[in-house]
Amino acid sequence: MTGKRRTSTRSTFLPRSFRFTRSVRATALSAGALAACVSLAVGCGVVPGITGGSGDDPIVVMTWAPEGTSATNKPGMPAFALAYARWVNANGGLNGRKLKVLTCNDHNDTVSAAACARRAVKEHAVAVVGSYSQHSDAFFPHLEGAGIPYIGGYGVTNAEFTSPLSYPVNGGQPSLLAGLGKELGATCGPVSLVRPDTIAGDTLPPMLNAGLTAGGHAKAKDQRAPEDATEYSTQAEAAVENVTGDSAGDGKGCVVTALGDRTATFMDSFRRTREDYPDVRTGTVLGSVDQTVINAAGAASGPFEGAYVTGWYPVTSDPAWAPMKKVISEEAFSDTRIDPTDTGVQTTWIAYTVFRQAVESLDGGEVTADSVRGALDDGLKVTTGGLTPTLRWEFTDQLASIGFPRLVNADVTLQAVQKGRLVAAKKGFVDVTKTLEKADVD
Repeated sequence: MTGKRRTSTRSTFLPRSFRFTRSVRATALSAGALAACVSLAVGCGVVPGITGGSGDDPIVVMTWAPEGTSATNKPGMPAFALAYARWVNANGGLNGRKLKVLTCNDHNDTVSAAACARRAVKEHAVAVVGSYSQHSDAFFPHLEGAGIPYIGGYGVTNAEFTSPLSYPVNGGQPSLLAGLGKELGATCGPVSLVRPDTIAGDTLPPMLNAGLTAGGHAKAKDQRAPEDATEYSTQAEAAVENVTGDSAGDGKGCVVTALGDRTATFMDSFRRTREDYPDVRTGTVLGSVDQTVINAAGAASGPFEGAYVTGWYPVTSDPAWAPMKKVISEEAFSDTRIDPTDTGVQTTWIAYTVFRQAVESLDGGEVTADSVRGALDDGLKVTTGGLTPTLRWEFTDQLASIGFPRLVNADVTLQAVQKGRLVAAKKGFVDVTKTLEKADVD
């Protein structure tokens, strides 16, 4: 292990704790907590239960994500949310009403995340839609106290799969790693997982190992790494040694990276280390890599060539993304923050698809946090044009037994890097529900 072990900073992917027991959350906040102001720019809380509005007032929602930080940043998510609002409003609005999107930078810290949530309460947002934050313990109490639904988070925290006010559209990192492990189990020699050296990072190996075990493979060797380092030569050397030191691997092991935005930095170091071991392959998950990262690493001549990559959604070239691309083309063509290959942007599109169908199901009735949540809780089936299976949120899902009662979509897609391009390796989705049920999380 290198560097100082951090215990209070959350990883790019999973929460500080992954006990897989359903958390018991308070359903209301104290008046004092709700009234706590951070600044005039951020706002402060108000008494829960008054969000929403009717008549000709705009429908207010919020999208937040970290921007300009030293860890993972998702500026495309709020940028796309604003573009989506412009597009909706130019095409008649939602049930004839304008959509107003508030955006907020959570700065990858608890104070800002809580401030964003308080602003959503103050400004009467009826939902937080298509957002990214690692700090659910800071923002969920405020949303829960005001009854504001959290639609389409990125799946980076345990609470997103436990809170009754959360409506996730994908299976988060657990599904991606389980799906990747299952595929690598049939094709790799020894496997080494390079993941954040944090308490949250400690929860990643069981997910990958669940997939490897399902594929008849031994567990991965665990390689910790700082999540905000500027180079990873020591970790890259250790990872290669982990998969080449075993004669059974015959130099054909696989290195799996789950470092979020720092994956590209790791690959710079790994590419040099790998020169003496050309048969060592790589595997990763979308969110840690996209086409731009593959290009920067050398495309067809780089270390990602031949790599398996699991994602939540179809490849960007799939025709199902045409409606999202139309919005970008019409309302944000020159906005470099919005990349249609970015899984954050894709998640925001799907989350707004959910929100739109929830509002339309109200048939022109009052749009409030309560009514939107009620529509989703009453069994509304949301279709996403083939980007996900039909979504419906219930607490009776199979994964409730391991503490994921809100994880309703455990489907992943298998992609691969061929000739420097990210393409579909298998048609359709792979359901990893059964694999996740067998995860060793004790």
